[in-house]
Amino acid sequence: MTGADGQRLFPELWGGVECTLHRVGERFHSQIELSGHLARPSDLELFATLGITALRYPVLWEMVAPDSLDRPDWSFSDQRLSLLRRLGLEPIVGFLHHGSGPRYTSLTDAAFPTLLARYAGMVAARYPWLTSFTPVNEPLTTARFSCLYGHWYPHGRDDRTFVSAVVVQCRGIVEAMRAIRRVIPAARLVMTEDMGRTSSTPLLTYQADYENCRRWLSLDLLGGRVDRDHPLRLWLSQNGATDEDFDYFLRCDTTPDVVGLNYYLTSDRYLDERLERYPATCHGGNDRHRYVDVEAVRACPEGILGHEEVLRLAWLRYGREVALTEVHAGATREDQLRWFHEAWQAALKLCREGVPVRAVTSWALLGSFDWCELLTSMEGRYEPGVFDVRGPAPRPTALATALQQVALVGRAFHPTLASPGWWRRTDRLLPGCRPHPPLRAAPQPGTGGVVVIGKSGTLGRAFSLVCASRCVPCHLLSRAELDITSPQSIAAALDLFAPWAVINAAGFVRVDEAEGDAATCFRENTVGPQILASACARRGIPLVTFSSDLVFDGSKGSPYHETDTVSPLNVYGRSKAEAERRVLRLHPGALLIRTSAFFGPWDRYNFVTTTLNRLARGGTIDAASDLVVSPTYLPDLVHACLDLLVDAAHGIWHVSNDGAVTWAEFAGCCASMAGLDPAAVIPRPASSLGFVARRPPFSALASERGAALPSLQDALSRYFRDAAPPPEAHPPERSRGVETEKGP
Repeated sequence: MTGADGQRLFPELWGGVECTLHRVGERFHSQIELSGHLARPSDLELFATLGITALRYPVLWEMVAPDSLDRPDWSFSDQRLSLLRRLGLEPIVGFLHHGSGPRYTSLTDAAFPTLLARYAGMVAARYPWLTSFTPVNEPLTTARFSCLYGHWYPHGRDDRTFVSAVVVQCRGIVEAMRAIRRVIPAARLVMTEDMGRTSSTPLLTYQADYENCRRWLSLDLLGGRVDRDHPLRLWLSQNGATDEDFDYFLRCDTTPDVVGLNYYLTSDRYLDERLERYPATCHGGNDRHRYVDVEAVRACPEGILGHEEVLRLAWLRYGREVALTEVHAGATREDQLRWFHEAWQAALKLCREGVPVRAVTSWALLGSFDWCELLTSMEGRYEPGVFDVRGPAPRPTALATALQQVALVGRAFHPTLASPGWWRRTDRLLPGCRPHPPLRAAPQPGTGGVVVIGKSGTLGRAFSLVCASRCVPCHLLSRAELDITSPQSIAAALDLFAPWAVINAAGFVRVDEAEGDAATCFRENTVGPQILASACARRGIPLVTFSSDLVFDGSKGSPYHETDTVSPLNVYGRSKAEAERRVLRLHPGALLIRTSAFFGPWDRYNFVTTTLNRLARGGTIDAASDLVVSPTYLPDLVHACLDLLVDAAHGIWHVSNDGAVTWAEFAGCCASMAGLDPAAVIPRPASSLGFVARRPPFSALASERGAALPSLQDALSRYFRDAAPPPEAHPPERSRGVETEKGP
């Protein structure tokens, strides 16, 4: 949106599909296939509901012409581009996204620019109504990962191969745009590049200066800025760039119409020779010094450069429209919101100062796979985006609502935006990088935040710990502070704390005792949640409450899903099943979590910890061999519940780790992983263990709604790692510079 004087008042809102199609050895890995988008054109209609005006979208060379440019298959792009046109979404078409081209070329092939140009001309001729193009996404980053670090094809590991790949890709961009503009004269080049700043200790200033100059290299080449005075001119010559290459770019004048910046939490780097401060896995160096190359956000008290400065620097350097072309954080949901909010606010501020910020792009609309490992391994590790694709259909997350709000009124609203993202907090720093004395954390507000009921329970305490790690203000209340069986107590607490959400982690948990005290069990597990649901519904407060796998009778013989019919065998199960019915009747927007047999690293009384303690003392343990459950790792459960709460999810969800085992198998696995004798676990039929209440023989849970947790084996591995004071839990972020570099 622009004013009467032509000055941009608001940036546009763009979206993007993570569409990396990269090659490792002889295998190609496709993000749009992993996300299901390849077979789901209806996704585009979902994107149109977000209020975006343009979509970065793939018409990938490797997909259309994998074997020969003479045998293109336009079926995917014909369908999708036509639908985008009908929906009124401008496609910003990309040809290569971290790819090296089809098998008949590569990033170091001298024929690459000619082949790419021919493909670009074919695209333009078929779709002459297109307006914007990104022929090659992040050519510098792709060259680093493919030809300097050796992760992707053609797996080069030296400066000469790296320089060749940069030059070849940039020549390809020039020739592609020439071919396009012969058909579409006004076609715009939307150039994208990963952009961050490198800082360092004084000793390594020379290396940081080199990397800060190198980050602009692809844009400088296209803009005709690599003349004889350019600081990298000599180094480029020493590594294979020729005078003909330099003259070519000086003459081509292909400065991008929009300078697109892809900025991540790990884009800013820090170089430090004090190796003892960092894990050995970070150690590297160049030919002169050993040092670490780590995320600046983890090592520098001053933190990251930030979206505002990234945009400002690019505008000052090139004098063209700038845009944030990828905004995504592989983080908890509220931190994803906070990261996008920061980006949008920075763009707004610069627009008001007269900086021409064209757009902010919400990237990874469908999430991404394995970027947490830089696509070096393909294990299916998924990071949700604006939509979560783990269910039967893409599910809008809180980011979808935020984008709709931005498109409608110019800003996002969510209670969690009042707190800083993890990158703005002092506990983000690695232990060796923290200031002494440590900076004091900001005090928690007296009102607002989340009320968690169940101060004396394992689940309530876990919510308190995880909320603290996620900077979600939390009021953990005891029965004396909030009695869920008393309407007056509930009203007083809600008036006092004014929460934006309530989490009920309290209840009667003694399954066998419930058989002899049904009145107490139903009062705490059924009547209390009913009264709480009514109070929250009247005030419009989201509610989370918990149910159990014991609402099922076990006759199914396979994992239970959310829509399976309940048929409890015992008093405890009946109390939970009745609570589900009453809560959802009174508060249809409530989030009701069924889970099973949770264990965690922060208490001494769960099955895993008590089993291991007993075995470590030389004892044996009897465990049921005929009751199948799906044990759930408490940190995973709480994180998933908070994500669903932030997303405003509602209804019944099954949340448990992936895996169905008997109690005896579970105990034996724990013993083996702890180095104890699994033979000390004695399998017994449940009937011999003295249980009063009947248990279902098979009560494992699975989700058909997409609440996927890691496998039980993965959860147990983390239990043994984390069975200590609670970690400062910030999820791993996408990293862009973890390899050893070489200086000029």
